[in-house]
Amino acid sequence: MAMTIHCDIVSAEEEIFSGRVEMISATGDLGELGIMPGHAPLLTGIRPGPLRLKLDGGVEEVFFASGGYLEVQPGVVTVLADTALRAEDIDEAAAVEAQAAAERMLSEQTAEIGFSAAAAALAEAMAQQRTLAELRKRRR
Repeated sequence: MAMTIHCDIVSAEEEIFSGRVEMISATGDLGELGIMPGHAPLLTGIRPGPLRLKLDGGVEEVFFASGGYLEVQPGVVTVLADTALRAEDIDEAAAVEAQAAAERMLSEQTAEIGFSAAAAALAEAMAQQRTLAELRKRRR
């Protein structure tokens, strides 16, 4: 039996995951993170994109986080996400439409819609699509 650490993924709306994992992979503010049992305490921001969990027994699950924070403490990793969901629950058509809408907002650049808001919406839509691609890759 492999060494594990407890992981909680929580969004503003609900707890998405709680259980033992062998490894957590995410994209932090400074790059890719790999968290395993015994990792040093850490608090970092996470960027929109996939969260990959290697569960006890080697099964992998993929989640989407729209951003937030990852905290590592002895024995527990907590992901506090703005929005989080299982990759299987992402509506691909809605993600593609959101990307198109964000690209339109960026190209129109009206005073009502700020550049930052449009760029953030585009980043989130693209991150959802990257998460779906990661899920498809892992199913092969």
